[in-house]
Amino acid sequence: MRPLSVRRKPRSSIHRTFPPSTKIVGGDNAPEKAIPYQASLRQLSNAHFCGGAILNERWILTAAHCAVEFSAETIKVVVGSNKIVGDGQIYDVEEVIIHEDYDDKKIKNDIALIKVSTDIEFSDKVQPIALPTKNTKPGANVLLSGWGREEDGDVGIPNDLQMINQTVISVLSCKIVFTNINQIVDSEICTLTLKGNGSCQGDSGGPLVEDNAVVGIVSWGLSCEDKYPDVNTRVYSYVNWIKKHIS
Repeated sequence: MRPLSVRRKPRSSIHRTFPPSTKIVGGDNAPEKAIPYQASLRQLSNAHFCGGAILNERWILTAAHCAVEFSAETIKVVVGSNKIVGDGQIYDVEEVIIHEDYDDKKIKNDIALIKVSTDIEFSDKVQPIALPTKNTKPGANVLLSGWGREEDGDVGIPNDLQMINQTVISVLSCKIVFTNINQIVDSEICTLTLKGNGSCQGDSGGPLVEDNAVVGIVSWGLSCEDKYPDVNTRVYSYVNWIKKHIS
């Protein structure tokens, strides 16, 4: 099992998205201005390693496994562009907050906040996304976006932001699928497509959106192309934690 980012090697035979994620498998290029809340987390070399979602002028929501290995001084946040190589606004990072109960072995409480050093300038290409006011139910249609790999293996990430619609499945169904692999808890959202397409290494930390609210954070999975569900952090379970830190 692995998170879906692109930095870290799998810790076991579970292979899926990062360091928990990659790139979206089976997705389409996102139209310009369609996903203005999307952020790219970069190393100082400008290498993309995870996604994120803009919450307000100073705060980015992402996965804990994306941020736990980096200090604030070694992260850049890029917003306002669908391209990895291209234009976009670049921000230094002032602070990184990892959930105090994050468990990197079980990949639980996989949520973090990144505070940029100066206010993000909003425009038609850069906008915040709301937090959820209701729990996401099985059967909900959600939108995943990111720059993760398009297939398993040591392939590069796409230059164009990808997006794909997924369907939420019940926690119980997800628990059954991952029996003897990893525990699924109520503070996670599992998603699936009919073809088994979804997130991959590089998508980690990116947003899962329903009704103009960020309801999930790409966390972990198995093989990018096998028909296993994607596992995402359920943002609704952490709204109070988020508000406490960004207020």
